[in-house]
Amino acid sequence: MSPDAVRDPGLQPERTSLAWRRTLLTLIVADLLIWRSWALAASRGGAPGPVDYLGVCALVSVAATVVLGLCVLVRGRELRRSSAAPPATLLRWAAAAVVALASSAVAAVALGH
Repeated sequence: MSPDAVRDPGLQPERTSLAWRRTLLTLIVADLLIWRSWALAASRGGAPGPVDYLGVCALVSVAATVVLGLCVLVRGRELRRSSAAPPATLLRWAAAAVVALASSAVAAVALGH
């Protein structure tokens, strides 16, 4: 018996899609906070050295959010077609995006003070 035949999807695909969207919304809020921190630091006099580390954090956060946004779109499309498990590569990209954003958020908080 195949795993797809045993599963009763019910509302599970809809809940999964909503969970992915909530995660994306959380990342967008974290992006906005990082960008705000960068803008405030720039208005106080900019970067003290040759590299603007808050700017790097802001760029990493945007890249991570774009990657996760694409993962949300792909996963939503897959859930509309079937309730099969997501591909491992999609989950790896999503996990890498979340870790990158979390790292940039921690760095932005540390550099913002």
